[in-house]
Amino acid sequence: MGPPALSIVIVSYNARRELAGCLDSLDAHPPGLTAEVVVVDNASPDGSADVVEARGPRVRLIRLARNAGFAAANNVGIRATSGDLILLLNSDTLVGPGSIDTLAARLRAHPTAAAAGPRLVDGDGRAELSFGPMISPFAELRQKVVMALHRREFPPISTRVERATSREQFVDWVSGAALLVRRADAEAVGLLDERFFLYTEDVDFCAALRARGRRILFAPAAVITHLRGRSRASARAAMNAAYRRSQLAFYRKHHPRWARALRLYLRMKGQLPRE
Repeated sequence: MGPPALSIVIVSYNARRELAGCLDSLDAHPPGLTAEVVVVDNASPDGSADVVEARGPRVRLIRLARNAGFAAANNVGIRATSGDLILLLNSDTLVGPGSIDTLAARLRAHPTAAAAGPRLVDGDGRAELSFGPMISPFAELRQKVVMALHRREFPPISTRVERATSREQFVDWVSGAALLVRRADAEAVGLLDERFFLYTEDVDFCAALRARGRRILFAPAAVITHLRGRSRASARAAMNAAYRRSQLAFYRKHHPRWARALRLYLRMKGQLPRE
């Protein structure tokens, strides 16, 4: 028997309930493609790994000795698998009937595309703006403002988001919450940059793929629910610090002229993290 067509890599940290839901959804709606599922647990103290072990051999578990971060843990999962297609899937997602096969079909329909992302919706079915232009100070501000107004259901913005997320298009990046990539392309760019512990690693990864002349596809025909880590609220301070560290690393790499200004801004706000 040859390698599977698809490798599903799920990174988990302190998300026992969400992880169980994600795996249940994969059991309920398995892809038609031959697939392997690997969970990489970032030394979760909440027993997340036990949820995986209880499922037996149909889901492979990799236990890390420490919390290595999202990018590094995904790389561990990628290296431990063999499918020509790799789906990076957050533990706080739920897949629906046919969603993975539809995403794979749309990617395969575009030979120039290295990666594809589905339409992400929240638990109430509202679209998430899960793609966008390359991060820059102005693009980042615009994305945050649009999503803040969309969460408040501001009609003109929500209508605009719904319209944008209903159209298949090539974009600069798609969310790492559900990102399908061809293994050959992922390996060509050296996988995810492990400087990004958490956040912005997906934007950086897509930028590396585009730098090779490849394209990134947003494919709304595939829909996946993204619950956005509801169990992580208790770790909000640590998550915010991780976001700021990744943000600084991103600007040093892609916008070095802005990195100093960002450090000054964060210092003034009292949000400059230890690095």
